[in-house]
Amino acid sequence: MREPFVGLHDSPGVTRSADEWLAIRCQLDEPGAFDDLVVRWHGPLCAYARRVTASDDAANDVVQDVWLRIVRGIGRLRDPARLRPWIFGIARRVLMDRLRHKYAAPLLVDIVDEHPAPEPDLERDADLVALATALDRLPLIEREVLALFYLEELTLEELSDVLAIPIGTVKSRLFRARKLLRERLLTPEAPHD
Repeated sequence: MREPFVGLHDSPGVTRSADEWLAIRCQLDEPGAFDDLVVRWHGPLCAYARRVTASDDAANDVVQDVWLRIVRGIGRLRDPARLRPWIFGIARRVLMDRLRHKYAAPLLVDIVDEHPAPEPDLERDADLVALATALDRLPLIEREVLALFYLEELTLEELSDVLAIPIGTVKSRLFRARKLLRERLLTPEAPHD
């Protein structure tokens, strides 16, 4: 598979233009366009799903469902410039559907992730492990808004679209999420919400 966006990640405007062009190519059923879409968005979708589900297996299931919905729906995307929030909106809806089913179903067995974090060699590695642990301990709403804003670099406007809430609410959720993350980092043994 070729790499269509080499060198295009230097500035957000260029990346957004490339995403818009990619959406148009997919809508026109251009050969290789969907492959390019997967190359561009599979990693970010997996990272987002992993952050929300805290499970590689669950994240992989979610991302498969997201790709099915993207392929089926890209022809109906009215504004190709909105590809990024459209993709993360689909991912969010799939994640929320899965979480609703998970909590609505009776709990038969509680499966614990038995993949211990590796012993960090350096202080930076220890900080990254502490940050990841603190993020995983945040409530879903705060974890999701931080992942989309900082890790996926969505703008406030895009977050507003994806989460279907006003920008003011996005700002307040970000403020609360930062505060909770700071508290978790300062008190690592705080109980999980």
